[in-house]
Amino acid sequence: MSRYVLLDIGGTSIKTALFDKEMGEVKEYPTDAKKGADKLIEKVIEIINTYEGFEAIGISTAGQVDFEGGSIIYANENMPGYTGTKWREILSSKFNVPVYVENDVNSAAMGEGYKGAARDVKDYLCLTYGTGVGGAIVIDHKVYHGAGGSAGEFGALLMNVSKHEKGNAFSGAYEKYGSTTALVNKAKEYDESLINGRVIFENLNDPVVKKIINDWCYDIALGLTSLIHIFNPELVVLGGGIMEQKLVFDKVNELVFEEIMPSYKNVKLKQASLGNKAGLYGALAILENNL
Repeated sequence: MSRYVLLDIGGTSIKTALFDKEMGEVKEYPTDAKKGADKLIEKVIEIINTYEGFEAIGISTAGQVDFEGGSIIYANENMPGYTGTKWREILSSKFNVPVYVENDVNSAAMGEGYKGAARDVKDYLCLTYGTGVGGAIVIDHKVYHGAGGSAGEFGALLMNVSKHEKGNAFSGAYEKYGSTTALVNKAKEYDESLINGRVIFENLNDPVVKKIINDWCYDIALGLTSLIHIFNPELVVLGGGIMEQKLVFDKVNELVFEEIMPSYKNVKLKQASLGNKAGLYGALAILENNL
């Protein structure tokens, strides 16, 4: 069994662990992304230097990733200067070991297949609900990247044609209806004190709040229905903190099976099970699949 350094680079924090027969202690550092890509690269190198005797580096990261080249295709303004960062080139020359880099949602999906809800499942979809809606497609135990490396942008699935603005892929799209942000925005229209998911679910006894949640679950289910009809997967894994709410998962599961065609009802929905370690386990799975 090999020793690997694993990193999960997000907009706010970097999680890291050394894998040696099993996952070691998970450490967490602030990303300080606003300081720019050069500072981020310095920090990642400093973190890796705290480990010795490793044989490869696996990275799960925010942003669109060129998996073949090991670089960042695109990252938004939350990580200024990150677009174009050549992780494989930088780290393989620095540490003289193989380096594999994958998008964070793809990594989480691979992690769930390796140790989590999709273990031993060959073909599945994975979606995460948070600020937006992230997606990953796994076929024959491998992430499907698409022609440009960015397959699985489920948040751009068009939900409402009347709200679509020409040239704006996310207008009227799934992300605007099914994300946690969408739920919070709708709740705040009713009561400005409903500023996050925790507060919203503390007010379930309010019938208006309950209806807002149910309507939001229906929007999530409609998006999933389209994806199930397109991909016909064996399993769909639902992640993100909001999906840890049993009420939400159960409602979405119920609504999906009311909407999908009978011939698709062999699909299963499961909650993601690895929490904040999914990306690290995904980085590990990717290393073991490619080395």
